[in-house]
Amino acid sequence: MGAPAFSPAGLDRIAAAVARHVDDGTVPGAVWLVARGDDVHAGAVGHPSVEGSEPLRRDALFRISSMTKPMTAVAALSCVEDGLFRLDEPVDRLLPELADRKVLEHEDAPLGWVVPARRPILVRDLLTFTLGLGIVMAPPGEVPLADALVELELGQGPPAPALVPEPDEWIRRLGTLPLLHQPGTCWMYGTGSDVLGVLMARAADRRFEQVLRERVLDPLAMHDTAFSVPAASIPRFVTAYATDPATGALFESDPPAGQWSRPPAFPSGAAGLVSTVDDCLAFARMLLDGGRGPHGRVISRASVEAMTTDQLTPAQKQAGGMVDGACDGRGWGFGVSVVTRRTDIAGSVGAYGWDGGLGTCWMNDPAEDLVTLLMTQAAWTSPSPPAVCSDFRSAAWAALDD
Repeated sequence: MGAPAFSPAGLDRIAAAVARHVDDGTVPGAVWLVARGDDVHAGAVGHPSVEGSEPLRRDALFRISSMTKPMTAVAALSCVEDGLFRLDEPVDRLLPELADRKVLEHEDAPLGWVVPARRPILVRDLLTFTLGLGIVMAPPGEVPLADALVELELGQGPPAPALVPEPDEWIRRLGTLPLLHQPGTCWMYGTGSDVLGVLMARAADRRFEQVLRERVLDPLAMHDTAFSVPAASIPRFVTAYATDPATGALFESDPPAGQWSRPPAFPSGAAGLVSTVDDCLAFARMLLDGGRGPHGRVISRASVEAMTTDQLTPAQKQAGGMVDGACDGRGWGFGVSVVTRRTDIAGSVGAYGWDGGLGTCWMNDPAEDLVTLLMTQAAWTSPSPPAVCSDFRSAAWAALDD
């Protein structure tokens, strides 16, 4: 038997770091996992809800929100490999609603102040979030396009599956709006993954959730991962919470029998999935293994390499950061953030992953053969990772014993 991948004292520090945040009430509960090869360690602390007394279990179901995006990207790359569409193909063939785009003259211009797009939106732009449109972080009344995106229920706020229209209507509404930037010039977060879901559904002539299940979830035996929770699994589904900005207190934002208890009209490729820590481990390991799952290949090694390589130019990063410093030492591949310069304990150059704003964090570090996963049910209060995520990651990398 080889030496352990993690030190016992380091594993204790991981557990203690997460437990501190449960004890101080920042999160009601958390499930964490670190894996290096076959050496897997996990822990669960706290409760599924603030009022609950039963312990949180490792098989608890969480809303993984933006951790959906990497899974959507893998499904899209699988479709590219099968010839359903090409990376550098305009989306117009499958999404005529997005043909002949107009672009705002400037970011806060009225919706009618537009110029023609200099080129079509490409499939590649959807994966790299450079289609020219994404989440617009602006107070109501300041940016007309941001107000229009909210009014048309196009997924600008926290995930709300009960409020979003079905895919054909969603893409029709999106097509009525101009872009904020010229295609290919600026990284803008989020919307590209939702457009990818509609694109794949049309390319495969089936609903996006079927495409995702056939190409990613079933091959990896991710049977708990879906866009809704069946009745039999509701007891394992945690309550979702947000934080009152005035008091700092948690309040319930979605109960187990809430919005994810029934199939949505719009299966969001950007933020719609529910999953468990072990299902997410299966996905993460597949990428570390170069696209190969336990029952065969999901995507090619070449696709994994492209997905986990920084695809952005310096100009694209500078134009589209969600918050100051968001692109410092980071890039964006296809559906994942990529570490380009080590600025922290956590994450070697080449590490990649993405997080979920409803309370989840994931990173793979190929240089360390490491998977790290943290799942909580408390939504982030800003685009920057919360302390529980940062503390968990620092402890995880510090626990490596070689």
